[in-house]
Amino acid sequence: MTSIDVQELTKEYGTTRALDRLTFRVEPGRVTGFLGPNGAGKSTTMRLVLGLDRPTSGTATVGGHPYAALEEPLRHVGALLDAQAAHGSRTGRDHLRVLAASNRLPATRVDEVLAEAGLTSVARRRVRTYSLGMRQRLGVAAALLGDPPVVLLDEPSNGLDPEGIIWIRQLLRRLAREGRTVLVSSHLMHETASFADHLVVLGRGRLLADMAMRDFVQARVDPRVRVRTTDGAALRDLLARHGYEAVRDEGESGGGRGGGREGRSGGGREGGSGEGGEGQRWIVHHARVDDIGRLVSGAGLPLLELAPEEGTLEQAYLDLTATEAEFAARTPTQPQEA
Repeated sequence: MTSIDVQELTKEYGTTRALDRLTFRVEPGRVTGFLGPNGAGKSTTMRLVLGLDRPTSGTATVGGHPYAALEEPLRHVGALLDAQAAHGSRTGRDHLRVLAASNRLPATRVDEVLAEAGLTSVARRRVRTYSLGMRQRLGVAAALLGDPPVVLLDEPSNGLDPEGIIWIRQLLRRLAREGRTVLVSSHLMHETASFADHLVVLGRGRLLADMAMRDFVQARVDPRVRVRTTDGAALRDLLARHGYEAVRDEGESGGGRGGGREGRSGGGREGGSGEGGEGQRWIVHHARVDDIGRLVSGAGLPLLELAPEEGTLEQAYLDLTATEAEFAARTPTQPQEA
């Protein structure tokens, strides 16, 4: 089994410490998302793993060996760090042929990865005529050229069209199923959530999280339940008796003020006949669907909808890194005076 091992990795540029005693392991058989704000140290870490820079202290190894010690490295590690790295005057096919020859890979492999990346029809065009998305595909093709057990990709979805994004998502999942070690850096939370099994999160060169993605989200985002009923007052009273607070869903359309007691009819019950057949939506914080469902069912309340409000990776990530961003825009509040 081939893993990426980072141990006490520190990198300083003058008086700036880009990485601060960073330690983590990227395991085979899963896609590890590599996250962090700009300046967190993700690119620096990947460069150190690939031997493109030297650490101030600590180690970064692949399968227990420094990258520089690997013979024919494309057979061991495939990487995409910069989609602009290919020489613009070469054709896409010639770019891959040079890489194959330098690592003693068969020429037939070039055509295989071109086909896998969807570049067969443009393989004889010069790289300078490629769009950003095509260059990204070429970079991924180069990373796969040696059929390596370890793959590192930096922002692989950058510049891809919707079909390309689906392709890279499926590719990453397949590589993991084949037992490879896959590390993917990305700023796109929605995309990362679609393919990652595990997360490594950095902030200002330090490790903030190293855990399964599901655990990461559940640990940082309040579990909530969405309930829709035609008897909102009874629902709120029932939940309050059991320690839950139900709040009107402000995201629903129409229906008066969130959380208010308008529309009284039918003996003062909130939202009686004034709600019609659609009912009101309520959000119950710090709650699970099973628990709320049992309470509502046991009380015999009319129930039109019961669903979990799933936390997102973006919510969890922003919660964790709120104070770790090196660059952040000021939250708009009100117009500034001239």
